[in-house]
This record gives sequence, C-alpha cells and structure tokens, in this order.
Amino acid sequence: MDNSVFIVRCPDYDVVGDKITELIAMMTGKGSFAASGEKIVLKVNLLQPAKPEQALTTHPALVAAVARLLKTEGATPIIADSPGSGYPYTERTLDKFYRTCGMSQAAEEAGIELNLDTAYDTVSYPAGKLIKRFEVITPVLEADAVFNLCKLKTHTFMHMSGAVKNIFGVIPGLTKPVYHFKLRDKARFAAMLLDLAEYVSPRISIMDAVTALEGEGPGSRGMPRHVGLLIAARSPLALDVVASEIIGLKREKNQVLIEAENRGLYPNRLEDVEIVGADIADLRIPDYKLPATAVEGSGFGRFDWLAPMFRKRMTLQPRVIKANCIACGACRDACPLKAITIVDCKHAQINDDMCIRCYCCHEMCPEGAIKLHRGLLYRIVNRS
Repeated sequence: MDNSVFIVRCPDYDVVGDKITELIAMMTGKGSFAASGEKIVLKVNLLQPAKPEQALTTHPALVAAVARLLKTEGATPIIADSPGSGYPYTERTLDKFYRTCGMSQAAEEAGIELNLDTAYDTVSYPAGKLIKRFEVITPVLEADAVFNLCKLKTHTFMHMSGAVKNIFGVIPGLTKPVYHFKLRDKARFAAMLLDLAEYVSPRISIMDAVTALEGEGPGSRGMPRHVGLLIAARSPLALDVVASEIIGLKREKNQVLIEAENRGLYPNRLEDVEIVGADIADLRIPDYKLPATAVEGSGFGRFDWLAPMFRKRMTLQPRVIKANCIACGACRDACPLKAITIVDCKHAQINDDMCIRCYCCHEMCPEGAIKLHRGLLYRIVNRS
C-alpha cells in the first residue's frame, strides 16, 4: 500500500472545502479517486452525541466537503457509522447522533444520504492474524469503497484514536464491549484493530486535525486543541505513524504501530513514510497533552515480578464524580464486564474488583462524570 502521507494547513473549518480540494488534488494529481456510479461510505467518527465544537466527532464541514467532491466524480456518498460502545445501533440512536453532531446539516448541504439501515452481518476473514470473523454494519458491506474520515484524538486505553482506531466504528454499537471483554490488553486489542482495518481496507483516510482533542480523550473529559491540519493517506497505518509523531506519542506507547511491526506490516515507522506538503519538524507539538495512561510504567525495578499481583493498583482507577453524574446509564451499557450499576436512579457506581481498566465508561460518559484516579501505588510506580 502507498506509504505517502499528504498534509495541508487548514486554520479553521470555514476554509475546509478549499483545503480538502487541495488535499485530494495532492493525492491524485489529475487522476480520479472515485468512479461514476460508485457507492462510497463516508465512515465518520460519531463516538457520542456531541456538538462539533466539542471535537469528539468528525467535523460536519469536512464531511460535506468530501461528499461534494465525490459527487463531482459521479459517485454516491453516504454518511455512516455505528456509535460508541454502549449505544444501541438503532434508527433512533442514529437520528439523535446525526442531528447533534451536525451530520444532518452536512448531508443536507451536500445533498447526500444519511445511513439509517441498522442491519449488520457476520463476515469471514480467514487472513486475520487474530480475528477470523467480524460483525460489520451493512452499508460498509454493500459499498464499493470506504472513505475513512477520522478525528485526531487522545485515547485513554489505546493512547491515540486515529485512522486505524476509527475503523472500529464499523462494528455495531453493543457488540463493541464484547471485543473489550475478550481483548483486555492493548496488544491484543491492537491486533484486532489491524485485522479489521485490513478487512475494510479504506480507499482513503482523511484525518480531521483542524481542532483535535487532547488530554483524557476520546470522550467528554478531553479538551479541544487547535492544530490546524488536514492529513490524508491511502494507508491508515501510515497516517497514524505521522499523527503519532505530531502529538508526541512515543512509539513504544502506540501499540498499533508495535503490533504492525511484529506482523511485518508497513509502514510502521516514520522513516518508512513519505510526507508530502509539510516538514514533520514543523508539525510536532511539544506540549500536546497526552492521556495519563500514556506514561504508565513499572517503577518496581528488579522487583517487577510483583507487578501482576498489583496490576490494578498500578493503573488509573475510573471513579464516578457523583455531582456530575445524571444516571443516564451510558457507562453501565458500555462496560464489557457489567461492573457498573445505577444507584437509586441517582448516580453510577463502579465495582473496582470487576473492572478491567478498558476505560469504556470514561470514554462514553457524555457528562465527563468519570475521572481517572491516581492512587498511591500508581503515583509511586509512575513517578518521574
């Protein structure tokens, strides 16, 4: 797969239409990126029903701009995604997400459809290194191609949500916690993500990094951060290599890249990538705030053999901020271990003995009511 990554500066969403045109022209030259009559799924990021300015989802201006370009090629684009873990994949849920996230407006402006087909199917993928079968939403299965329109965000579990992670959204909503239940460590989860990305094989991945999300993302505990970039590649892996460099996520903390190297997938290092349109030295953001989980390590030294016995105390513990909790149940429904209950219809409660530290509750809470607590042992182990 092409190892080129294309970058244009985009100061704000008011000019995103012109910048997307420039970006696609850089990628294709005078060639076409879609054929007349093709049905193209615009696979957006719709983690939560959040407003565009919260930077939790792909910005609708970018989606509309890509859709208009596809229509000039005679293709038929359709916006599709399955919402985050814990949200049922229903027409009612999709309608709420589309309206809140601005996709309804984007579809109207571009004159395209919003997917409301909530069917999905189990597909066989014998080439998968870890996962041989996936549940995939129908619009993706029926499309001629997928355009992967991801958002640059931090991620408490995988440390970064980029092009590869965004493809997880083709899994129907309430099936996602099952993958977290079965794949509890980052290495196995990354292996699944790579298998899925290879199965879906998006034609183009475009990252919305005009306003990104930093800190304790990818949900409402993260903070919007102006970056002013649009980044595109034919390889979602190549795009993630560059995005990881921009935000300063160390290679050893990006499990997707480590797993790619382990299985011989390229590109997985910066030297494997050709960057077109910018110099990486000018793009790095030295003070980009990464999630606290991205610096977790072991401070036991020669007593590291003790680490398995204290794993939970050495990691961040999700805790409910009762004053912020509205007892909506999003965290409960997202939890793969069913370790969360709603107490007296007032607030959520987490059973720490059952918690596997996947942080789905933290990711999916729309009110930012779940914080990641740093216990004493965690602070000792991760001391600087």
